[in-house]
Amino acid sequence: MITPRYAHERGHAEHDWLDSHHTFSFASYYDPEHMGVSALRVINDDVVKPGAGFATHGHNDMEIISFVKHGSIEHKDSMGHIQNLPAGEFQLMSAGTGVTHSEYNPSDSDTLNFLQIWIQPNQFGIEPGYQQKRFPTGPMQLIASPDADQGSLLIHQDARLYHIKLDAGQDSALAGLAGRTLYVHMVRGEMDVENTQLSEGDGATLTDINEFKAHSQTGAEALLFDLP
Repeated sequence: MITPRYAHERGHAEHDWLDSHHTFSFASYYDPEHMGVSALRVINDDVVKPGAGFATHGHNDMEIISFVKHGSIEHKDSMGHIQNLPAGEFQLMSAGTGVTHSEYNPSDSDTLNFLQIWIQPNQFGIEPGYQQKRFPTGPMQLIASPDADQGSLLIHQDARLYHIKLDAGQDSALAGLAGRTLYVHMVRGEMDVENTQLSEGDGATLTDINEFKAHSQTGAEALLFDLP
């Protein structure tokens, strides 16, 4: 079964420096019908003006993933990391017992567009951690897993994150999903999933399937969450 969550249905917050779309309830946007899917709690599509960003703030007991669509993030945290996260790389911060960090757009001319993703962990009170990596692109690339399989980022949850990148006319598939909950989020392009056409910003929950199958006629990029 597939339940779409179309881009225009998302929550929206606009500030002087930030334009954000919320797939699930977040901050002042609250919708009891959209509180998350399984352990997936947040997908925010953030556009940040040049020279602006999120000042130092704190998190605890959350797995926080950032993926830059355009531009780069200047990241600083209380663990001592000072990093630049460019488009195409993945960052995973395990907040654990507590961490503070800031995220800025270092450009004085270009906007920053990135996805901020929160996944609730199944281990609490762990030591905070930071990971960042660029992966090969392909129809189905593993990005994060609970055992760091295939060189993926280690996530403290029975969950896997895949990056899908399809050329025009290309297919992608993932089997062995009985009893799992899936969520797919479109980064760009158009993709057909379970006879449902999804475009940039759209998402969908998939349940009661054994295999995920996707096809794109024009080319597409998406994130696929395999959840408990």
